[in-house]
Amino acid sequence: MAELRHSSSLGTRASNSPMKRDEDASPLIHENVTDNDHHHHARHHLTRDRDRPFWSNLPFFGDDLRVSPYNSRISLFLLGIIVLAAVISVFSIFHQLNAPYLCKKDGIVLHCPYVKEPASLWENPYSATTSWKPCAERRSGGISDVPPENETTGYIFIHAEGGLNQQRIAICNAVAVAKIMNATLILPVLKQDQIWKDQTKFKDIFDVDHFIDYLKDDVRIVRDIPEWFTDKSELFSSIRRTVKNIPKYAPAQFYIDNVLPRIKEKKIMALKPFVDRLGYDNVPPEINRLRCRVNYHALKFLPEIEQMADLLVSRMRNRTESSNPFMALHLRFEKGMVGLSFCDFVGTREEKARMAEYRKKEWPRRYKNGSHLWQLALQKRKEGRCPLEPGEVAVILRAMGYPKETQIYVASGQVYGGQNRMAPLRNMFPNLVTKEELATKEELDGFRKHVTSLAALDFLVCLKSDVFVMTHGGNFAKLIIGARRYMGHRHKSIKPDKGLMSKSFGDPYMGWATFVEDVIVTHQTRTGLPEETFPHYDLWENPLTPCMCKA
Repeated sequence: MAELRHSSSLGTRASNSPMKRDEDASPLIHENVTDNDHHHHARHHLTRDRDRPFWSNLPFFGDDLRVSPYNSRISLFLLGIIVLAAVISVFSIFHQLNAPYLCKKDGIVLHCPYVKEPASLWENPYSATTSWKPCAERRSGGISDVPPENETTGYIFIHAEGGLNQQRIAICNAVAVAKIMNATLILPVLKQDQIWKDQTKFKDIFDVDHFIDYLKDDVRIVRDIPEWFTDKSELFSSIRRTVKNIPKYAPAQFYIDNVLPRIKEKKIMALKPFVDRLGYDNVPPEINRLRCRVNYHALKFLPEIEQMADLLVSRMRNRTESSNPFMALHLRFEKGMVGLSFCDFVGTREEKARMAEYRKKEWPRRYKNGSHLWQLALQKRKEGRCPLEPGEVAVILRAMGYPKETQIYVASGQVYGGQNRMAPLRNMFPNLVTKEELATKEELDGFRKHVTSLAALDFLVCLKSDVFVMTHGGNFAKLIIGARRYMGHRHKSIKPDKGLMSKSFGDPYMGWATFVEDVIVTHQTRTGLPEETFPHYDLWENPLTPCMCKA
């Protein structure tokens, strides 16, 4: 919205000049008293009228003491109404004067008006969340269909690449692929990523014993490469031992036709790359259900990570004198994300020039000469493919009804633009903290040696928050939304309609009331309610059909 202003209409205020005030005749002065003979008489009446209480000028409250009981009752009734109206008026004026207002000047959101907090602000309607229940847990009876160790088709080995959540998806897919081919899975390795620069191992973040034990009736999993295999260092470098070029979102049949024969021949094979290499709607339902079993039940963080996350959640709920709900905000506005988006954002000319140089250096093929980027930026924003700025998030949350006092936990990397970029959000929601502000340095030092451990803390706090808000796509957000849906759809998971919001922010004629209405209506169905799946749906964001059952 180019400029939204909240005008507190307090009535027409007369701004009279001294001359104008002198010309205005007072209703307390009689106009016919003008000669000197009556000067003392007029002054007497003026003084007397000025000293009378305001209610003496009202009907039935004059100087005439001959007032009937009936008139007295009417007078008292009228006085009561007037006093009540005055109190309400004063309260309304005081409230409006003290309420923040929305003002977006030069593209920077400064304030937003107060919107009354509705009762349903923190949770979805109960009636809409009780029709489905999770049903991907361990099968009843514990009947195993895993063949003996010497009867599996062979071993598969993967490197789980990327950040924590990308690695999590890769692990779930690896278990599913092992099941499809009736193979033994070697415990995945968490590969060091060029961006994350992390040396975390599976055992440093996840409970290995729980992982293997929980899935023992589904897939055979071993901790390491078998001792009889002597070429461990060459497993990923040897072309003969690696299956490459697996299509993205490959069907189950692809593995049976193309990968299984090589595993039977070589007995141990590495799969590379292995990110999103298994589809959703072209695999058997029981395989999708197995992936949910891995994601929601088998993959469990280490106890110390769970305990620290619970401590952070407890501190969020008790930051005020009484227990309060809190919101978790996944704010994706790091420099890399802003640069990779190729969207245009508010900033100085120097800031835009530095971002252009950064994009040209990091993504030279996409940048080319930069002449096409402006049109690309407009198109991406129109389609809702640009990250929301902190100020834009603040405006949307205020329009939804979240008050200034809302407790917000921010899960984010280093925000592009620093404190200046965060200022609008902090001004509108001052009770905003990160894990670094909730915990002491000593408490977090034990987790700093593994970047993924810190990411796991953010993951768990967001998972357990009363309301989760995402600002851009990605594995983190969709895994959180999916997990909260799997837990029962009760807690809200807000996914802003960035396409519609971009149109509203760009409309210079849209008033605040219209904007509020648009935001509320648009997001009534974007809060993590049960949602039927469709072809090519994302299992991690919406596990409803394969992993949940009718209650």
